[in-house]
Amino acid sequence: MPQTGQMETPSSAAEAPRLSVVVPARNAGLHLARCLEALGRSQRADCEVIVVDDCSTDNTRQIVERYSARYLCTPSQMGPAGARNLGARHARGEVIVFVDADVVLPAEALSLIAGAFESAPELAALFGSYDSAPAWDAFLSQYKNLIHHYVHQNSNESAATFWAGCGAIRKSVFEEFGGFNAEKYPRPSIEDIELGLRLANSGRKIRLEKRLQVKHLKRWTLRSLLRADVLHRAVPWTNLILETRNLPRDLNLTFPARLSAALVGLLALGVALLPFSAADLLRWTSPRELSVVLAGLVVLLLGLNWKLYAFFGRKRGWRFAAGAVLAHWFYYFYSGAVFLLLSAAHFLRAFWMSLRSVARRSRALE
Repeated sequence: MPQTGQMETPSSAAEAPRLSVVVPARNAGLHLARCLEALGRSQRADCEVIVVDDCSTDNTRQIVERYSARYLCTPSQMGPAGARNLGARHARGEVIVFVDADVVLPAEALSLIAGAFESAPELAALFGSYDSAPAWDAFLSQYKNLIHHYVHQNSNESAATFWAGCGAIRKSVFEEFGGFNAEKYPRPSIEDIELGLRLANSGRKIRLEKRLQVKHLKRWTLRSLLRADVLHRAVPWTNLILETRNLPRDLNLTFPARLSAALVGLLALGVALLPFSAADLLRWTSPRELSVVLAGLVVLLLGLNWKLYAFFGRKRGWRFAAGAVLAHWFYYFYSGAVFLLLSAAHFLRAFWMSLRSVARRSRALE
């Protein structure tokens, strides 16, 4: 059974706060204090903060007890999806605000969220983005957070997805749709995207609230970036697209983004073929001709993504932007490769199953 780390007075138990902030935490001692401090400075007083400890082995509970937050502990490690679901079941607010433990909200954030729901009764959910001032100076941390900021700030406000890093949803809607799919996503993954797709496919209104900008405290490394982007994002997201046959055209999946991924794939293939062309193994082209084609692909990629690269240049200078271009193309390469490989496996598996079905029918007719 979940345990509470703070006694509640009769008056606090009787009140129903407008907002309930749910923070899932798993060994979050490094950043949780800053997250809770920021929530404590909120301009919105009629809210509660619930921290759901997903069986941490550090001092997460001791940190929570220093702040005005309710403490819940999962009976076993459930992942962020299960932790958020547990917090939502205990929430007393009409709107549930999900905040990651390594995210810092500005003082006006909760008032902005409450105002958005109060002014739009048809609004089911909303989410924000990271701000343009990442907490860490390291290149990958700057790049990862800045590109998240840019993509969200330049996407359609009418969204077909959801983001639980800082996102809010009416509790009645959350309960109606069964919350996050913790059984399918027991580890950090695309549980928020999947919930958003269910909402959007049912005609519910989700808003990308561009005024809601939060600071991300995570320090990215190449290993953590690849693990998150490939294992926790690209693989499950591709599987979800193949299962639902629904390919959204927003955020990271716009037409220019998909075209860029294809061009990066061609560019990588062309670079791989250069030695064979130079060795005269590819008689249909010379190294010079292939180099011209590759240069054309580079120009197309720069043109398709120029606004993003110019944003990097304005924010961190052109040396940073040059490195960000290479990092961005690397992202397109491994994301596109994952999509192609999983799509091929999906269709080959479907083809094999259809052959087996035909064979069974043939045997039945004999």
